[in-house]
Amino acid sequence: MFVRLTGHNNFTQILWTILFAEIILVSTGASTQAQPRRVPPGGRIAIVVDARLAALRAAPNPSASLLRRLGRGRFVSIRGSQRTTDGLLFHRVAINRRTSGWLQGEAVVAGWHPNDDERLLNLITGPDEFERAARAKIFLDTFPRSPLRPAVLLRYSQAAEEAAEQLTRSAQRQFTRNEVPENGAPLFSYFLNYNGLDRYNRQGVKFVFDESTKTFHYDGAALREILRRHPQSKEAEDARKMLEKLDAIKTKK
Repeated sequence: MFVRLTGHNNFTQILWTILFAEIILVSTGASTQAQPRRVPPGGRIAIVVDARLAALRAAPNPSASLLRRLGRGRFVSIRGSQRTTDGLLFHRVAINRRTSGWLQGEAVVAGWHPNDDERLLNLITGPDEFERAARAKIFLDTFPRSPLRPAVLLRYSQAAEEAAEQLTRSAQRQFTRNEVPENGAPLFSYFLNYNGLDRYNRQGVKFVFDESTKTFHYDGAALREILRRHPQSKEAEDARKMLEKLDAIKTKK
């Protein structure tokens, strides 16, 4: 559950910050050994979704001195906003107790900001499967009640299955070069421990392995959510077709 922030409710603000940080950490599958994402204190919390624009600057100007480049998934605390003469919106943000600066508005989204779900949906495109999956994961964590959720679940699933094809080729090349011991662990366990899967697992993407073809496939969790929670959505039919194909693969195992 997410609690909307208000500018004058410090207790709600702190509670929302803690809950949001914990939900992100758990849902990405991060281990207890991993470094948690730090949430800066105060202000209104937002999250970086477009690293191409996430240049923290000394002034609200795209030509101002660069203080730091922020990565996708980084939390920031918005303390104020200002629009430039050429129409760019900049937020004055803090990333920790000691570091603050100005960040272009399109670099971040927030659950409390109107229409940010639609803006983030439009970013879940392009040829990079991992980037699409990671942005979709941010959407699903940040906008749990958005009417656009079925569309994002479908894009998340499509990115995951496309990634499975790339990961299959990479893993097959690796295990061809490095022979698997005949009397060692089962072959499928080598594939399912392939380190290329790690960053996807952190985004909640899980794969199954078809031993007969030595291929990875998405496990279909987001597709099942579409059918379970949004059966009347326009995405439901595509989800059903994708899931039938994935279930047929798993049945062969």
